Amino acid sequence: MGMTDVELEQHDKLNSIIETLNKDKSGNIVLIGDIMLDCYIHGYANNLNSRAPVPVLRETHREEDVGAAAHVARGLQSMGYRGKIFGAVGDDKAGAKILEYLEDESVNTTGIAIIEDRITTVKTRMLASRESLVQGEQLLLRWDVEEDEPIPELALEAIYDQAIAALEDADCVILSDYGQGVVCDSGAERIAEQAKKSNIPIIADPKLTGLHRTHEVDWIIFQSRGFELMKRRIGEADDSTAAKSLIQSYGWKHLVVLAGDNGVTIYSKEQDTVHAPCTLPQLRQVIGLIDAAVVAIAVSISNEFTVSDTALLTNAACECILGLEATDSFSLSKSMLIHRVGEIAWNLQVSKR
Repeated sequence: MGMTDVELEQHDKLNSIIETLNKDKSGNIVLIGDIMLDCYIHGYANNLNSRAPVPVLRETHREEDVGAAAHVARGLQSMGYRGKIFGAVGDDKAGAKILEYLEDESVNTTGIAIIEDRITTVKTRMLASRESLVQGEQLLLRWDVEEDEPIPELALEAIYDQAIAALEDADCVILSDYGQGVVCDSGAERIAEQAKKSNIPIIADPKLTGLHRTHEVDWIIFQSRGFELMKRRIGEADDSTAAKSLIQSYGWKHLVVLAGDNGVTIYSKEQDTVHAPCTLPQLRQVIGLIDAAVVAIAVSISNEFTVSDTALLTNAACECILGLEATDSFSLSKSMLIHRVGEIAWNLQVSKR
């Protein structure tokens, strides 16, 4: 049994995406957002503590990696794009490590402010399995270290001054909001105003508390849980109705919902809704899902992909994350994304033989 017309069209689109990604095209992406250090402590949890009903983690190894907007910047760089990142770190060991890790991978860090006496955000995840069982690790605890004081106004003004100056030849702007203060009301308003003047698309992955900073943004990204919370907030049960209502209320052009095993759906202001189904038989983890989707959408904008092609590429990027064996450090790369798109196309073809 051969592919249907719809499946054949999707197969051809996937191959066309691969052909485009294989070209040595690059672009300039302006990225503004929160920067943090992610730490992972791995080990075995074979016993409970004798004084409290909590597992005892016997550490086997640990890893460090850049997180949040810095992770997006690394992904853009690995895809071959000149993603210049604007944000802030403290003048501490964690901040120095972030700069070192990014510079080792040729990410431009001149837009990162180093703020005296500030604590760099560090998120530590403790993961473990039973030594006697053959099974994947589970998250035991996440331990956050972060600054309570807001970023000084002068530092924020300087960050946005530099970001606006970098817009001259930008393909798009990314606002990566992890609630740490870099994406602020005044700064988001300034960058949005300048981007609109230059007809530069804006991608945002906002916290629900920061939605007021996303009016008339071109691309908004939600994970399914956040979308469900927004549906309840506005009193809508139907996905499509809720999406259209949000798009109208905030003036967004596209709302992207990342739904794990339900794939990726893009609701648009002036175009039909498109959906790319997840093709993975098993989902293993979700850390870095939004970051991968942001990179894929930025690449799609740079290559002038259709909304349908953007959904396919974004879904493939998400599958790169969802299919990981463990929560190890990971950055989306062009080769890995091309490989995943190719696998989806091949599986579509094979399943119909």
